[in-house]
Amino acid sequence: MISMTTPPTNPLFANPLFANPLFARLDSAERILVAGAGGGFDIYAGLPVALSLLHQGKDVRLANLSFSALEGLPVDAWLAPDVAVITPETSLHQTYFPERTLAQWLELHHYPSTVHAFARVGVQPLRAAYRALIERYDIDAVVLVDGGTDILMRGDESGLGTPEEDLTSVAALAGIDVPERLVVSIGFGIDAHHGVSHGLVLENIAALERDGAFLGAFSVPRTTREGALFVEAVAHAQKHTPDHPSIVNGSIAAAVRGAFGDVHFTSRTRGSELFINPLMSLCFAFELEGLARNCAYLDRIEHTHLMRQVSSAIELFREEISRRPPRRIPH
Repeated sequence: MISMTTPPTNPLFANPLFANPLFARLDSAERILVAGAGGGFDIYAGLPVALSLLHQGKDVRLANLSFSALEGLPVDAWLAPDVAVITPETSLHQTYFPERTLAQWLELHHYPSTVHAFARVGVQPLRAAYRALIERYDIDAVVLVDGGTDILMRGDESGLGTPEEDLTSVAALAGIDVPERLVVSIGFGIDAHHGVSHGLVLENIAALERDGAFLGAFSVPRTTREGALFVEAVAHAQKHTPDHPSIVNGSIAAAVRGAFGDVHFTSRTRGSELFINPLMSLCFAFELEGLARNCAYLDRIEHTHLMRQVSSAIELFREEISRRPPRRIPH
């Protein structure tokens, strides 16, 4: 037993309780990249952190693994192969374009309004694209954000959700030397409709804690400036993408607003039972290196160039292993 007078020797005790470990790790960083890991609207899930860093005076760049048809962009939109610079005026003839929609919202609020879009590629080209972006802006910290909990799956769970893009992003950044590489997962419980057992998610977080990679959790209250702006940004995105609004961010925003239970905000969820709850507004933070170390199949996707190669590698890995059954959360 450790007495109250025992001086701490573990360096993890360096931060007092009132200092958030995620932001403490980013305190000395000057140029930070906040990136959506899983495609679609994932970069919106990173807005609370990104806006908080901007409000602290940090130089913050935004990026997202994109599901949009980036091949239709003009030549001058490309910063490097597989990474494009998206502004409010970027021309792409489709209504589903989360990166441009976010850029337009940022411009409305007088924030830096550039959002970078990564092509949906395998680990090797995505790493090259990340490296080009990091070198262009001299980035000294990366925060990779997942809307949901797919990014926390080790590979042996009963259901993985849709981890291909998330873990491709993790693997790409695991091979780049940046002073700080962190991961944030927000939206606990959302991935249940994709077969994720959140009892196993909690088991994985406990393992990451034992490994020294878990940096704690914090909520995004609507009474904060960042929380209110996040809710507004999601509403703006839903208005401008009426045919395909983000279920993940809509759920998180509903939780931030205090909604609870089977609350629907889009016809896309018709016929399913939702469980909107306060845990969805929690941000769980991790060291990327530890998260990568705990993914059992990351070496299998290391040399991929196409996303379908990532999917195939994960499927093959899953055929070779025994899987942990779902773990029920007592109630």
